Amino acid sequence: MLHGARGIYLRETLILRRKLVKTLLASAVSPALFLIAFGFGVGRGTSVGGQSYLSFLLPGLLTMASMNQSYGIATEINISRFYFKVFEEYLIAPFGRWQIVLGEMGYGITRGLIPTAIIAIYSLFCGVSLHFGPAFFLALLLHLAIFSLLGILAAMIVRSHADQATVNAFLITPMMFLSGTFFPLENMPFAIKAVASLFPLTYSTRLIRATLLETADAGPLLYLLLVGMVIGLFWLCCRLVERVEA
Repeated sequence: MLHGARGIYLRETLILRRKLVKTLLASAVSPALFLIAFGFGVGRGTSVGGQSYLSFLLPGLLTMASMNQSYGIATEINISRFYFKVFEEYLIAPFGRWQIVLGEMGYGITRGLIPTAIIAIYSLFCGVSLHFGPAFFLALLLHLAIFSLLGILAAMIVRSHADQATVNAFLITPMMFLSGTFFPLENMPFAIKAVASLFPLTYSTRLIRATLLETADAGPLLYLLLVGMVIGLFWLCCRLVERVEA
């Protein structure tokens, strides 16, 4: 029943294996630089909510880095569409269009696990205790699914790589800095809080940080909100794939 999704996922992961070293380096370097600049530079000796700033920062780096990797499938899908025409082969294959979305989403989730593992290692070197329990992995799965689907959504909308860069500049970059990844939103002006409330990263970061630090913020409403985002984005991606086919 899922032959199409499995085939797409297998193709993408085989390509990932060929560039795994580059992906590992890209996933490791950027969070390390943020960790040095904010964790050991600006935030040294400070605390947030009664915890060290490093404890606050590492979950934010995890959500930011995994978001970038999961959303990054948008560029690969565009290359498949515009240059190699692989996506056109998906469209003529005898399986439902939802399987294309499912296969690509699975690949995006897999990519997002790479920086997650790297930052878990960073936390050991930093001496920060993070709780990687079932609640965290459920929150992480929803987080990665959301940004994988956003990557598919962006890839179906844009017409060129220049358009992709514009989407990144107006969507991904603001989310990186305004969603509570580096600084608590409670200290931000009202206008920034209002903008942050529109970003899915705000809610996934809050939930993942709560599960990693075992605070009281990981309520069922946040899980339900992320589940709703996944369902809505999956449906929208399926519709856009059908529109591309037409």
